[in-house]
Amino acid sequence: MSVGDDLLEDLDRLYSASPPLAREAFRIQKELSRMVEFSRPGRIRTVAGADIAVLKKERKLVCGVVVFSYPDLRETERAHAVSDEKFPYIPGLLGFREAPCVMEACRKLESGFDLLMIDGHGLAHPRGFGLACHVGVLLDAPTIGVAKKPLYGTFEEPGAEKGHTALIMGKDGRRPVGAALRTRDGVRPVFVSAGHKTDLETAVAVALECSRGYRIPEPTRIADKYAASLKKENTESRFQDE
Repeated sequence: MSVGDDLLEDLDRLYSASPPLAREAFRIQKELSRMVEFSRPGRIRTVAGADIAVLKKERKLVCGVVVFSYPDLRETERAHAVSDEKFPYIPGLLGFREAPCVMEACRKLESGFDLLMIDGHGLAHPRGFGLACHVGVLLDAPTIGVAKKPLYGTFEEPGAEKGHTALIMGKDGRRPVGAALRTRDGVRPVFVSAGHKTDLETAVAVALECSRGYRIPEPTRIADKYAASLKKENTESRFQDE
């Protein structure tokens, strides 16, 4: 299901308002959340990782996206975007702040990707619509969220060895919304959830396959380093201009 023109116009009005209204963002979020699809994707040949860095003084965001062949994880392409901060930081509405920059960077890719891994949450969100869902619905692309910290739901600590998982249960205690995944022996787990056009089993399998000796899977680990370097470049450029 694609996003209709009416919702796209609502998003344009939200971002053009000064200041943007949180209550309107919550309404749009509810509408967008109805468009999330959970299904097993087709064959995955490429996985992209996306991460955001914030230029606080400039009120700008920097997104780095890095594409890898899968499952061998050979980097094939990278792209980035620098955009104005169109929406303030409000807990639970991170998608409205970060999604525009992520989408701009993704649209610069020449080859695209089969699955996008985002440093953030998907279904494991108080309203079931984290950043990975937000980007996935608007791009109409398969996405998963792999976060460093839990945001929503309850879970038991997974086993200490790499590959052990524990389901993250939603408020009703009956439906899993994600999984705590041990990506390396003895380190803290990461928190995996489906975003759009994928399922939890695939999200966990891809995150584990992409974990190569570090806690953070390679696509988002490298995207994080890329975004940090872009932030440094933009910060140094500002100082040179002053």
